Amino acid sequence: MIEDNVPVVESTMSVPRWRSLLFVPSHVPRFVETAHERGADGVILDLEDSVPQQQKGEARKQLPESVAKVARKGASVLVRVNRGLRALAADLDAAVMADVDALVLPKTDSAEWVLEIANAVSELERERNLAPGGIRFLAQIETPGALQRLAAIASAHPRMVAMTLGPEDFSAAVGGAPEFDLLLTPNLSVLFAARAAGLLPLGFVGSISEFSDTHKLRKAAAHARRLGFAGALAIHPTQVAIFNEAFSPSAQEIEWAHKVVAAENDAATRGLSAFSLNGKMIDPPVVRRAHEILALQQ
Repeated sequence: MIEDNVPVVESTMSVPRWRSLLFVPSHVPRFVETAHERGADGVILDLEDSVPQQQKGEARKQLPESVAKVARKGASVLVRVNRGLRALAADLDAAVMADVDALVLPKTDSAEWVLEIANAVSELERERNLAPGGIRFLAQIETPGALQRLAAIASAHPRMVAMTLGPEDFSAAVGGAPEFDLLLTPNLSVLFAARAAGLLPLGFVGSISEFSDTHKLRKAAAHARRLGFAGALAIHPTQVAIFNEAFSPSAQEIEWAHKVVAAENDAATRGLSAFSLNGKMIDPPVVRRAHEILALQQ
């Protein structure tokens, strides 16, 4: 049950920029050791699918050292926990520490589940004298039932910061293959729910496991950004550079945005909110997009 005496944590942290989040099996030392060199905006230390059952306990014990290693170049540190109650309890006990930025919640299917985990994390933060609300949540949507509750999940708790579709698990749950036609609608549903709640929408329309076809992956990532996604999860280091490039504005976009902002300033002196630039009408939504592009510069 959700505990009534557990206070809701109001998070004042800004939304991170996660163009690429790289999964690392937390029980494999050589992968953990080199993860900080891959250039990802964040590293997900996985305690779930990539870790055999008999090695999960050791992976939890190694977590403090693993967290320190993957954070060496300033990447965000995330930990993917398990869904089962016993494993989840052990994962939370191991993962709630000062240098963990977020937990990845697999198979998230309800707001109530998010609240249960949020309450447990709040208790652990208080016990360990950690900043309240410092650990955020990235929810993976992996079942068709969860699609009916996306809005509630997205707004379930202030710890929520991002949402993504788990294409492989979702496809298996509906008895299909992770192909474009099957994944487009659920991806867009996650995108819309995340944006409506002010969260980061992460992902692309396709299978996350197809990392060897870099041309196909680059096209899928570029398409995802045009749809409105902010980044994607990577299961192989080769995907990181592709996602970093695809979810960053191009030189041409930045040049266009600078021109729009300059024209906006000029129009403002003339009392105009809509104006013409290079034969095209520019109104407030277009100006907003230009400012968003400039905000993504590094």
